[in-house]
Amino acid sequence: MNNNASRTLWISIGAALFAIFLLYSYSQEKKAEYDSRLGTLKQVVVAKKDILEMSTIDDTMIETVSKPIDFVEPGAIENPEEVIGLVAAAPIKEKEQLLNTKVLKPGTNTGLSMQVAPNKRAITIPVDEVRGVAKLIRPGDRIDILAAVDSGSGPNRRTSVKTIMQDVYVLATGVNVTNNIPRTVEVTTSNKVNIRNLNGDTTFSTITLELSPEESQSMILLQAANPGSIYITLRNPNDRAKKQLPNADLSAYQMPDPSMFQQQPRLPSSPPEKVSAPVKKVNGKRSPWIDIN
Repeated sequence: MNNNASRTLWISIGAALFAIFLLYSYSQEKKAEYDSRLGTLKQVVVAKKDILEMSTIDDTMIETVSKPIDFVEPGAIENPEEVIGLVAAAPIKEKEQLLNTKVLKPGTNTGLSMQVAPNKRAITIPVDEVRGVAKLIRPGDRIDILAAVDSGSGPNRRTSVKTIMQDVYVLATGVNVTNNIPRTVEVTTSNKVNIRNLNGDTTFSTITLELSPEESQSMILLQAANPGSIYITLRNPNDRAKKQLPNADLSAYQMPDPSMFQQQPRLPSSPPEKVSAPVKKVNGKRSPWIDIN
């Protein structure tokens, strides 16, 4: 390669670099112009598709886009993690920004249906201090359900206890729902607002459980036949095992027949027989001495 060709190559490279520099400078100037006119860009969460009212929002329904700050609506959500798991309070159109006023935390305001697992049913049963673990049950706990059932009639009537359901999920205690803020707002007759903390609330008289349709039928049957026969036991949340348990009845705890422990009368004993000591003759005469040889 001669000197002229080499010089031409370097001039071309320099001109290309200078053109890139001019293009970059121009783009930066335009960006600064648009930023000054439209504002800086900001990340916001928008709907990737139409979201129906009362739908639980997941990561497939949203995306993050950059918008000029002047076009960001007040209350727009910036972090997508903040909205996943919330419920749409109103229909949200595709590409619409998600606002704090359009989403709700699952709770009494959103109803309970969104928290019931597929193929499960929510059913409410009454509880009290004795049958409901002193009302120390909280939403999200897991319990076992026992029933005391009478069978037979008359002298053949027998009461047995059976564990009918195990590892049952508690959706709500009274109106305190899982994932709900544990408080309630009450308005008195004098229009005074009282906020009552539900963390230690024991005023509820019902609990709502998550059961299968078949279990729901059995629970309704037990309540209709003998509503006072249902008892609750509380499980450790890490204990998910289900065991086959035999029925318990009073036969295992009945005392033996008292007659088995009564002392039999003793028969009078006969007097001992008299045994005559042998008498030895000494020199042809009877001697009172006994021969012990």
